[in-house]
Order: sequence, then C-alpha cells, then structure tokens
Amino acid sequence: MPPVPPVRRTVTTEDLRWGERCSRGLVLVVDDDCEILAAFRALLELEGYACETYSSALALLKTLDHPSPCFPGPCCILCDVMLPELNGLELQRALAALTDTPMLLMSGVSGAAEVASAFRAGALDFLIKPIDAEVLLDAVARALAVSSDRQRQQARKGELARRFASLTRREREVARLVALGQRNQAVCDGLGISLRTVKRHRHQVMEKLAVSTLADLVRAMDEVDEPQSGNCSHKDTKTQRNTDY
Repeated sequence: MPPVPPVRRTVTTEDLRWGERCSRGLVLVVDDDCEILAAFRALLELEGYACETYSSALALLKTLDHPSPCFPGPCCILCDVMLPELNGLELQRALAALTDTPMLLMSGVSGAAEVASAFRAGALDFLIKPIDAEVLLDAVARALAVSSDRQRQQARKGELARRFASLTRREREVARLVALGQRNQAVCDGLGISLRTVKRHRHQVMEKLAVSTLADLVRAMDEVDEPQSGNCSHKDTKTQRNTDY
C-alpha cells in the first residue's frame, strides 16, 4: 500500500498578507492597556509591519513555550515596564535566556534607576509615554534593523558550520595550523606529511570554506570556534603568517 501523502494546509490570501508584513518586520507589543495595544497595532500595521499584541508578559512567554509556525523575518519586542505579575524588566531578564530578539521598553512613570537597569540588561531603547508616532516608528525601525543583522549573522554561522563539517580530519588540522600562522613547511613538519600534501589540503580547505585569502580563513576559523590545543586562540599567535601555497 503506497504511503499516504502528508496533508498540507492551503495558503490563504491572509497568509500572504501576513507573510509580506513579516518580511518587513514583526513587532510583539506587550501592554496591559487595551487602548494602547489597539492604537499601536493600528499604527504599525498601517506602516506595513506585522503586529501581535499581548496583555501581559506571561501571555507572551506562554506563546514562546508553544511556538506556532511563523514567517521568517526580523522581529522585535515593544514592552511596557509597569505590568502585573511579571513586569517588563523581569520579562527582559526571562527572555535573555530564550532569544536575542531586540527589546524596546516603555513607561510613563519610570525613573533613572529603571532606565539604567533596562539598558544594562540589553534593552535597545527606553521610550517614555506618551510616545510620539514618529519616535515609536523610528525606534521600531532601528530594532528591526538590528534583528535583521543578527539573523544574517546566524545564517552565515550556520552556513559556515555546514561547510566546516565537510572538512576531513586532516583538512581541519591543516586549517587550524595555517590559521595559527604556521608556514607550509612548519605544518608539513608538525603533521609528518609532505609539502605537496599540505598545499593540497590547504587548497581544499580554502575551496570548501569558500574563502579566498588567509585573512578570510582566520576569520572563518575564529567564527566556528575550532578548539585549539593549549587553549590558544588564532588571535593570540604572534607567528608571521605566510600567504604562499
């Protein structure tokens, strides 16, 4: 009996609209004032952003515990400080272990201590209510730009990790030593292989990691955090680097 194909949900027009908005940015707004939630949602959607609203910090955390399929794209959180049960600063600390999504905090009665605490915990900005529409949109745009940059970095690291996994054990050894600044002859002597073999492995490493210069190779090896013998970092070496193959 042939296998039953998986059931696929039909993509609706609303799904497409939501996808377009998410591609520009998704803003998660947390506030216990329903009028503020409605006003912010109307403003953000008018500007073409996707928006989800939550009346409490716990409601947002609950959705993160049970994630639903979503469209990829930049995302930020806009949260009031004065919330019942779990306030904005406490939510910020709770989210720090779960996500690197940029966070904007807002309040109408916060003092210098709260503002300082928010920035120390990593808040991107602290907005004072009532918030002018242009100020809000500018802060959201900056937060989403930060989110986009972080997503690009994560994508690059993922691709680099995939490429690094394709290296053979010997290629990794050669890559590590070359990135530490050792010349081809030193690599040859250290690994007990011929100079021709070192050059071949080095060429393969550059090709598989899609790098064209020694500087690019050093940066790539630093990004994948390849363990070093003696806890020595590529950046710590004082050995002169040789770019000759």
